[in-house]
Amino acid sequence: MSTIKTKDGTEIFYKDWGSGQPIVFHHGWPLSADDWDNQMLFFLAEGYRVIAHDRRGHGRSSQTATGNEMDTYAADMAELAAKLDLRDAIHVGHSTGGGEVTRYVARHGNGRVAKAVLISAVPPVMVKSAKNPGGTPLEVFDGFRAAHIANRAQFYLDIASGPFYGFNRPGAKISEGLIRNWWRQGMMGGTKAHYDCIKAFSETDFTEDLKMIDVPVLVLHGTDDQVVPIAASAPLAAKLLKKGMLKTYDGLPHGMFATHPEIINKDLLAFFRS
Repeated sequence: MSTIKTKDGTEIFYKDWGSGQPIVFHHGWPLSADDWDNQMLFFLAEGYRVIAHDRRGHGRSSQTATGNEMDTYAADMAELAAKLDLRDAIHVGHSTGGGEVTRYVARHGNGRVAKAVLISAVPPVMVKSAKNPGGTPLEVFDGFRAAHIANRAQFYLDIASGPFYGFNRPGAKISEGLIRNWWRQGMMGGTKAHYDCIKAFSETDFTEDLKMIDVPVLVLHGTDDQVVPIAASAPLAAKLLKKGMLKTYDGLPHGMFATHPEIINKDLLAFFRS
């Protein structure tokens, strides 16, 4: 397996295929680089170099007890980018991965990043507060933590078969393969890292990071996202970005790049070539 060892000794697994302009894919919680299989193959065939890594504590990377927060996630990405000597790269992040992209590009990406994409992403900040009255109440994330401790395997199955892909909606076209693959990826990772990451994705405020980014950023979000509700995320993030472009998809779910790759891949390709 291809891995790098970070300054604190954590091993980060990554895939690196092809040549050409690099596209780096950042996965959501609690998944792995495998969540991008469709996009990796699609953009490889379009002549791009495609890269995806397992965030620390996830997938095939070290099951860390420490560093499971956004500053370290972004620093890990910076070490990987330096190791692979990535230049003129496009960074694409889904959900928690969108937060990772935001912090990495803002704080480490100068001179290495050409564009970025946030898909169903957590910025600016998920949790409800006086400054963010439209956010999700902290009690919801406390419920995530309680369910995680009680029975992580069942909790993950409930997410994959329900709100993540919108399979709990009437008339939804359910894919047993997507459900099983989501569960497989989740159970590969470390329970401590996944537990800590709930705080990282829900409570990290990316407002200042978004303001710092000066490369073009495409913000994609489905209107029926039950995990990261659109009203408190994508439109606000796009407004904070200097070169933000917002595109919404009527009725599409949180995991829309997996349920509707024929739509999302086409729009990504158009942005990459623009």
